Amino acid sequence: MGHRIDIGDPVPGFELRDQRGELVRSADLLGHGPVVIYFYPKDETAGCTAQACSFRDANDDFARAGATVVGISSDDVDSHRRFAAAHSLGFTLLADEGGKVRELFGVERSMLGLVDGRVTFIVDKGGVVRHRYDSLVRATKHVDEALVTVRRLAAAS
Repeated sequence: MGHRIDIGDPVPGFELRDQRGELVRSADLLGHGPVVIYFYPKDETAGCTAQACSFRDANDDFARAGATVVGISSDDVDSHRRFAAAHSLGFTLLADEGGKVRELFGVERSMLGLVDGRVTFIVDKGGVVRHRYDSLVRATKHVDEALVTVRRLAAAS
């Protein structure tokens, strides 16, 4: 497991394919406003679907705060494409097959190592982590935590 990324740390550089198969680089996400990077266990599971839909439902709130939302799991591009289409997700899902980026962020597996962790990072436009929320079971709470932080960052800029 890599170094656990926490508040005050720079976001690690990475590149992954999105649900359209296009390459997305972390550097491309930065500089415009806060970025919400949320790691989740698996497409189409109950908690992950509730979490994704809560981010979808708050997408306008994030946009008003100038924030970009990005979900990352170890599912492949095709799985993400189906998941995004099935639930009308208007944000980017990145395919971290093999879990290398999850490891880069130090997001541990839970439930005796059987399930990928659920951790949300809020990164400012300078690439510094300003908030980290870790809860496997409180899936929809990640959105509330993220909104509070991006609104605070928007007000400060």
